Amino acid sequence: MKNVAITGVSTGIGYGAAREFISKGYRVFGSVRRKEDAVRLKAEFGENFIPLIFDLLDHDSVYKAASEVKEFIGNESLCGLINNAGATEGGPLMHMSIDTFRNQLELLVTGQLVVTRAFLPLLGAYKGFDRKPGRILMISSTSGKAGFPFVGPYAASKHALEGLSKSLRAELLLYGINVIVIGPGNIQTPIWSKNRPETLELYRDTDYYEPLKRMHAYLKDLVPKDSIDLDVFSRKLVRIFEKKNPKVRYTIVNKPINHWIITRLIPEKIKNRFVAGLFSLNKAKLSI
Repeated sequence: MKNVAITGVSTGIGYGAAREFISKGYRVFGSVRRKEDAVRLKAEFGENFIPLIFDLLDHDSVYKAASEVKEFIGNESLCGLINNAGATEGGPLMHMSIDTFRNQLELLVTGQLVVTRAFLPLLGAYKGFDRKPGRILMISSTSGKAGFPFVGPYAASKHALEGLSKSLRAELLLYGINVIVIGPGNIQTPIWSKNRPETLELYRDTDYYEPLKRMHAYLKDLVPKDSIDLDVFSRKLVRIFEKKNPKVRYTIVNKPINHWIITRLIPEKIKNRFVAGLFSLNKAKLSI
């Protein structure tokens, strides 16, 4: 049986990917942070789902999970690792705590590398491996190529993940392990709603409070209208994974001409002015 490891499967992209891979006959080792999620998903997905409980910020737990997978599959190997787990932190960079910023980079950059290193031997990263090497899918974001106000830590981490993936891809040629970056746009998942409700209040006494409220309202309106259906995205993800000769990076967005191709052609200064107007970030908008 083909074995795939997917991080962060309790909800969202990871959940959709696990469900789709299992429907295609794969055995999925899926990571969650809470035992109750492991029990719930095992009951839903059945015998071809093996839950792993670890936190990307707890590196020992990651390596322990990799050892559990090795023991379970014995002489088999992993044909894939989907690095998806993560969360978002938002707010103006001028006022955000450095610990908040640091935690996001630790989770979405260092954590991805820790998982990759822990599972690389199971993908065939050692001399003498005599089977087809596995491949790695790094779940980045359109934010990996473009910034947006108030998601600085997330954008910075996804930019870093893109660079990390390029270096890793070149280095893993030694073992024939392919690294593919997936850059989704908005998907119908709970990722943005996971932010703590009190986050906005942290910035009530700053000049960014009203622009932040505008952004929250904008996203609440935009995401349902312009997001990719999770099932559609999951099917695309598996098709990319199974390609014989995949590209190094895929952008998956709803209405790609409007939401990716055209926006990439617009000069950065013009985009900045548009976004500033959208969220009242122009200097003239400040009250005196």
